[in-house]
Amino acid sequence: MTQTAVHFAGAARSFGPVRAVAGVDLDIRRGETVALLGRNGAGKSTAIGLLLGLDEPDAGEVRLFGEAPSAAVRAGRVGAMLQEGRQVPRVTVRELVGFVARTYPDPMPVAEALELAGLTELADRRVDRLSGGQAQRVRFAVALAGAPELIVLDEPTAALDVEARHAFWAAMRSYARRGNTVLFSTHYLEEADAHADRIVVIDHGRIVADGTGEELRRAAGGNLVSFDLAGRSTEGLHLLPGVVSVEVRGDRARLRTDDSDATVVALVGLGAVRGLEVAPVSLDDAFLALTAASGELETVR
Repeated sequence: MTQTAVHFAGAARSFGPVRAVAGVDLDIRRGETVALLGRNGAGKSTAIGLLLGLDEPDAGEVRLFGEAPSAAVRAGRVGAMLQEGRQVPRVTVRELVGFVARTYPDPMPVAEALELAGLTELADRRVDRLSGGQAQRVRFAVALAGAPELIVLDEPTAALDVEARHAFWAAMRSYARRGNTVLFSTHYLEEADAHADRIVVIDHGRIVADGTGEELRRAAGGNLVSFDLAGRSTEGLHLLPGVVSVEVRGDRARLRTDDSDATVVALVGLGAVRGLEVAPVSLDDAFLALTAASGELETVR
């Protein structure tokens, strides 16, 4: 049995002159939870469409559990929770999940899907009378109905309040603990950091980073050294040991560095340093740095 749940090999897809996915290579192992990050138009949605068999690559291939995506979906091995979708009127949560489950060859028991999604107490409530967070959990239960080994979530907590987001991720962790594979796209970087084993950053249709949140921070320059300029020139700061980039905000310099100790020692050697602070690069900073670098490479090409 293959240990690979998702396999992209040189997958590419264009729409006219737009190269939405440009030769993506990606493997996701069974049991992994992976976050897909990217700016609007980066290629996330197209990649998800290829993965679900909603579209075909122009070049390369996509395989789920060693077979074509369409075959894996038909077999009930894949569940998806997409952003779009209206609630069905005048049916209860239990009725809707039961109807979807009956379309699969070996579905999950309805009571189990409802429990995993945190919907047991709402099972007899009409779907069109639920709150936004509750409706999102119904979409999750529907995605679980076929007892999938892989679930794909496109911006699953968009527009949810904080309480609803916490409830959703509690349900997702329960599903993942069973050894299932999760791939989700999100604009909330803190969610990616908190809930994913790996974070894959896509930009201009290419994967520009793949690793844990800590690995991505290190790749972008692991720490920020900041201090008050107090009238001092910024000339030569980019030449200090470890410095990856220099940014000035008001009268304060921010040095992104992959060796903060060496950077601080060199700074002190230049004279008195006021308001010195050393802090880890945030995932936001890492994301912006990685996608900015990708854009520069694209311009060069």
